[in-house]
This record gives sequence, C-alpha cells and structure tokens, in this order.
Amino acid sequence: MNTNDAYEKIIQEWNREPIRNTDDLDVRLSNFRVLFAYHSNVVENPETTLHDTREIFENGKVTGYTGSTRTLFELQNQKFCYEYLKPRIVEGDPVTPELICKIHEVLMRGCYDEARYNKGERPGKYKIHDFVTGDNIGSAPETVEEEIRELCEEVAEAEGDPLTIGAYLHLIFETIHPFADGNGRAGRTLMNYYLMTHDHPPIILFDDDKRTYYLALAVFDKTGELKGFREFLKEETVRTWTKDRGEGRPRLADLI
Repeated sequence: MNTNDAYEKIIQEWNREPIRNTDDLDVRLSNFRVLFAYHSNVVENPETTLHDTREIFENGKVTGYTGSTRTLFELQNQKFCYEYLKPRIVEGDPVTPELICKIHEVLMRGCYDEARYNKGERPGKYKIHDFVTGDNIGSAPETVEEEIRELCEEVAEAEGDPLTIGAYLHLIFETIHPFADGNGRAGRTLMNYYLMTHDHPPIILFDDDKRTYYLALAVFDKTGELKGFREFLKEETVRTWTKDRGEGRPRLADLI
C-alpha cells in the first residue's frame, strides 16, 4: 500500500468512532501520548529515554534515576500538558494566544534555560530579547504578540484540509519563534492539538527523522514552500499509526 492510500485509511479509521469524552481520548491515545512525549522531548534533550517517559506517564515517578532533574521536569510537564489539553480537545476549543501561552507555561515550568531565565524570560510569556535560532532569530519581540494573534485568527477562519492548516500553523509558529526557549516542543504540541480538534489523528515526529524535520522547517523558512513539510507529516502520520512501528525492537547494529 502506498503512502497516500495508507494515509487515507488511517484518517478513515480515526474518524470511525467519535471521541465523546476524555475517557475515550485516553483509550485512543493510550500508547501515543507516551511515544509523542518521548520523541518530542528527545529531539531537544538526548538524555530522555522511553523507559523514563513511560514511568512518568503510567506511575508518576521514576525509580533508580541518576540523570538530570531537568529531564524529569520536562517529562512530567509533558504529562501535565496532556492532562490540561484533554477536555479542550474533546470540546474542540479553538487555538488562541491564551492557549498557546498556557501550553508553553505548562511544558516549560521548572526547566527553562537558566541563562535566558536570568535575563527575565519566563514560561508562558513572549520573549523580550532576540535569540538566534539556526539562520533565523524569529520575529522581533515587539511584534510577536500581534503576529501570534493574527496567526490564531487566520487559522480559526481557515477551511479545508486539516493537515495543510496544521502544517501551516506549525511552520508559522516556528518562524515567529515567540518564546525564548521551548518553541519546538510547544509548536509540536500545538499542531497536534489543532489536528485533533479537526478530526485528524495526532502525529509523532520521530527522533530518527529529525534531520528531515529540521530540513523541512529550513526550506519553508527560506522559500515559503509548504508542500514538502505536508508530505513529511503525511509520512509521519502513517508511521505513527501503523501497528508495527518497531518501537522498542532491537536494531541489528546494536547486536553485532
């Protein structure tokens, strides 16, 4: 089955049964929420492990942990953010500047970049300084609030393919880079929030695909071309919701 056919089948299966309440959502996302949290976090923090992520989500603690406390805060925040968003996903609440700031606040609580925190930057607050990110420093601090408001209005008024609109939301959000730290994980969470409130399954951007992910972001930043990123999201949708993803399977290179 080719990617397009597999993608269409996944969309049909996702919409076969409505999500009526948060219990339905928990069942539908029982494994996804752990894998999404792991892959979204490990892109930024290589100390993240799938084992620790699962322990946090399923047991609320990690035993015998010897890593940095920041990593634990990040994983715990992923769980808190999911819990915060659950009822809003079920109700289909729109993407607003207030929601964006709250997502960022929850995800970055207790784990903000120390140097930037010391400069007055805070979780849930738009940046007050310029910070270089790749080839782009993002929007100027004084224009961020207005640009985020305009983006939310544009997305709220948009009609059509949810994957295209979700891709656009993520790309423009990352182009604006509204916060001093944590834009990547906030942007990925925001995109999935939009997708789920528009009858589309959420997507894991897998850590081993991060080069393609970053390349697609860079291409959009330089050309404004969205098609490549949308196709990448379609492929990741298929990979996310195909049963045999190889998660946790040993790789030959690790055994020889």
